[in-house]
Amino acid sequence: MNRSLKKLEQVIGYQFENRRLLEQAMTHSSYANEHRLDKGRCNERLEFLGDAVLELASSDFLFKNYREMPEGDLTKLRASLVCEPTLAFCAEGIGLGEFLLLGKGEEGTGGRLRHSVVSDGLEALIGAIYLDGGFANAKEFIDRFILNDIEHKKLFYDSKTILQEMVQSRFEEPLTYELLKEEGPDHNKSFEVCAKLGEKRIGTGRGRTKKAAEQVAAYNGILAIRKED
Repeated sequence: MNRSLKKLEQVIGYQFENRRLLEQAMTHSSYANEHRLDKGRCNERLEFLGDAVLELASSDFLFKNYREMPEGDLTKLRASLVCEPTLAFCAEGIGLGEFLLLGKGEEGTGGRLRHSVVSDGLEALIGAIYLDGGFANAKEFIDRFILNDIEHKKLFYDSKTILQEMVQSRFEEPLTYELLKEEGPDHNKSFEVCAKLGEKRIGTGRGRTKKAAEQVAAYNGILAIRKED
């Protein structure tokens, strides 16, 4: 195993018995195709498995920790915790992008930062831990890195809705979003957006899409308003 993957083991606090599983979890299909590896060597099958493990572990966690919450709200909360943007947010927390093996094309178009790529990598990592160490170890990883600080993640996921509700209930000025900057070629765009209360900027954010940038700007706007309170 290369040194970078040993570093990943240190970051997540789990050491693999079968380290090929970790290598496979970090192997994007673009890398496998470019190096003419068997299709089974990329992380897509592990992602499929990890997705199912994540759904079971998160369902178990929410069922036990939100005893008064009805089924519909549990389903909505689970969806917000295991959706692509939130998983990408979690993956960023452990620096997962730097450990992925990508093809040159995917690397060149910013795949290491792309939500779909890193969230799939995180699910593949969950699948690898499950196969290597069983459900208990996979659940421990999920509890530690995905189901931690749920209120914060709910705030991030629902930031635009929450900010809109805060503004409507407290202020007369309208909430708008303004595109400040757009950079990069079409295949590798970067956007910077600000959330504005009337003419006042209350939060800025960057993202690979305008929607993602607005989400971050809204989240920062919520934090700014709460700080003033």
